[in-house]
Amino acid sequence: MAAAGVLALATLAVGCGPQDPGADALRQPTAPATTAPPAPSPTDDGKGATAGATTEPATTTPPASPSATPPPAEPVTAPPPTASSLAPSTAPAPRVLLRTGSEGAQVRELQARLRQIGHFGRTPTGYYGTVTAEAVRSFQAKRGTEATGATDAVTWRKLLAMTRTPTADELDPPTERPVAKPDERCLTGRVLCISKKSRTLAWMIDGRVVSAMDVRFGSEYTPTREGEFPVFWKSRDHVSTLYDTPMPYALFFSGGQAVHYSADFAANGYGGASHGCVNVRDKAKVAALFDQVKNGDKVVIYW
Repeated sequence: MAAAGVLALATLAVGCGPQDPGADALRQPTAPATTAPPAPSPTDDGKGATAGATTEPATTTPPASPSATPPPAEPVTAPPPTASSLAPSTAPAPRVLLRTGSEGAQVRELQARLRQIGHFGRTPTGYYGTVTAEAVRSFQAKRGTEATGATDAVTWRKLLAMTRTPTADELDPPTERPVAKPDERCLTGRVLCISKKSRTLAWMIDGRVVSAMDVRFGSEYTPTREGEFPVFWKSRDHVSTLYDTPMPYALFFSGGQAVHYSADFAANGYGGASHGCVNVRDKAKVAALFDQVKNGDKVVIYW
């Protein structure tokens, strides 16, 4: 029994550690550098070795302690959305197309379209001034958009949707203000249809406007008469005997009152007034009118 115990101890000693380090290196496969050997189990901690038995230190890399192994990286997650992050961002302001100081064909079209729907009460000029800005502001306010007075992309799209393409006469009309709706007396025959409200004269034949022009009237002290009159005298190069002023292309309709060209009106506009006559500032237009109108044609002056 004693011999068998000695033999068992000798066998265990051989199994725990190689006696020849060189021979052991030939027998043991090389472990991958990145893989640490498993930690010894309780049955491999050397308790079975006898006292006095010689053991060689292990040549393999000892297992790393738990503290040496880096903890697994935690996944990075985005913070939950807050009320402010869920709120819609402020949209950029629409691109401005036209503003005060702009000029050109597109401004003229803008003015003509605004005039179609009653926001611009003058003749298109092609210049974006304070009157145009106020007309745009009025349109924007009525449509529920920010009333800036500048024509941005949103304003332009809304205007296009509500209006039609302006005609040549709408883009370059013959009068500063729109020609007024004709009085009923103007709808038949040959009539000089003159509106004090729109300050326009429309030469009409059987209800059709042949030509139109801007006019001005007498002051409150020398008012232009209202009503229906016949043309009774034509004087191409007339000069007033009362005021000693030229009255070319005069078409007399009531006493000394006549439709005629006025150089003062052409130069100073509505800053002045006549002595009761109907002044025309476009010399070419009134000259053509003079040649077409006949004695006996009607003159209708109304508000």
